[in-house]
Amino acid sequence: MFYNDHEPPHFHAIYGEHRALVGIAPVEVLAGGLPRRALGLAFEWAAMHQRELTDNWERARDHAPLQRIAPLD
Repeated sequence: MFYNDHEPPHFHAIYGEHRALVGIAPVEVLAGGLPRRALGLAFEWAAMHQRELTDNWERARDHAPLQRIAPLD
């Protein structure tokens, strides 16, 4: 997630040389792409942390510090 990023709310997923913009609600690929397994993990993580991602999106809009979100175990 970046400050001053464009709508809709999303995060940037990076796996090696692959990159994707992933929407927060709904969780979907907005641009780019990842290998199937990496995309599945990104979707699983996003679904588990939708509220935290939304909160961080709002923090970024307000130029407030972003909160750390736990990775998948």
